[in-house]
Amino acid sequence: MNDFMLPETHYAQSGEVSIAYQVMGDGPIDMVVVPGLFSHIEYMHEMTGYTAFLRRLSAFARVVTFDKRGQGLSDRISGAPSLEQRMDDVRAIMDTIGSRRAVLMGFSEGCAMSALFAATYPERISHLILMSGFARSAARVSEDTWQTRLEQLVKNWGSGELIKTVSPSQASMPEAVARFAKFERLSSSPGAIRTILSLNRQIDVRGILPTLQVPTLVLHRRSDIQVPIALGRELAEPIPGARFIEYPDGDHVFWTGDTETVAGDIEEFVTGHRDSGADELERVLATVLFTDIVDSTRSAVAMGDQRWRRTLDEHDQLAQQVIGRHRGNLIKSTGDGILATFDGPGRAVRCALAFGSAVRQIGLPVRAGLHTGEIEVRGKDIGGIAVHAAARVMGHCGSDEVLVSRVVTDLVAGAGLKFADRGSHELKGLPGHWDLFAASL
Repeated sequence: MNDFMLPETHYAQSGEVSIAYQVMGDGPIDMVVVPGLFSHIEYMHEMTGYTAFLRRLSAFARVVTFDKRGQGLSDRISGAPSLEQRMDDVRAIMDTIGSRRAVLMGFSEGCAMSALFAATYPERISHLILMSGFARSAARVSEDTWQTRLEQLVKNWGSGELIKTVSPSQASMPEAVARFAKFERLSSSPGAIRTILSLNRQIDVRGILPTLQVPTLVLHRRSDIQVPIALGRELAEPIPGARFIEYPDGDHVFWTGDTETVAGDIEEFVTGHRDSGADELERVLATVLFTDIVDSTRSAVAMGDQRWRRTLDEHDQLAQQVIGRHRGNLIKSTGDGILATFDGPGRAVRCALAFGSAVRQIGLPVRAGLHTGEIEVRGKDIGGIAVHAAARVMGHCGSDEVLVSRVVTDLVAGAGLKFADRGSHELKGLPGHWDLFAASL
């Protein structure tokens, strides 16, 4: 992970509580991102699209993320933090990094506190951005169904069930649900979530919205299931001079969907122009490799935390070594797998087979999927249809199997590799039927 220059976690002291924060970029503008209901600033980099979105913002700003007290890597507390305490924590982080004035970007539950902070300390906020938010928490769920909804959420906490409303575009992908479940567990305990949701039920900042004096941008997606767009309109309407942008589709979370449009709107609002992303975007042909440890959760339980962590470290070291030998580019670790690219499809297939053999020696069965196509390169991250296709191909793999798309087999003819037909399949979200093949030497 160090190869991809992910930000380090630091701590700011807010009274007697330590608040975990990260800084990405060194732009002339400071931007503090206020999290939603729950967060874990280190594990969130495992969420597809999250790091890329922050890197896009860091092209023009010094971007600060943090875990509010009681969650993630910040100090645990008894009860739930009040809006006043949350404001103290933001101010403590800004003081620690030497930021006298910043852009404040609130997301979801964080919008109410962000609005209150901007109204209370207008001299410290240059711009206010509110995304997927609401002014009154109780407006989201009626009093009749509130207690039932709360009990259901707490009961399912840590299972990834919340992804169905927070990021429905990924809800049918088992690996995404597993990541989201882990994200929930690392961020907060069920009891702590119950406490903060009960406190949030009382939040209502409608009365202070007309007093805001800072330029304000409100962003919301019409297809947001978690927070209906009507609440976004209700949030924007009382704010003097606020600009409200509706997006036709997308999830509740800001790091999925058409993120370039969202980031561009933010950049234009803050700087007056929107060209950072265009300068960094490069399209190249590459073979994309996705791998995944089979039944990783079961293995983790069987091994125990310490042994599992050592095994994962061995897995990551082997990945770097094998990919390096095959002249590949390790893009990132996905927690229990890897994403890599190659400029030659033959080397990519041989690397996948060699990596599978190597990790079997440490007791880890893996599956791998490959596809060759055009990818989008922005800094250390990649995106594009070819990346999604490789992930979908991997999803059809069995244990200790390397599957490739037909385009890969066509490009490696004569390279001494063998392929067994695995039939034609529909890959979710991709058009047509895809012929898949199992590779071997």
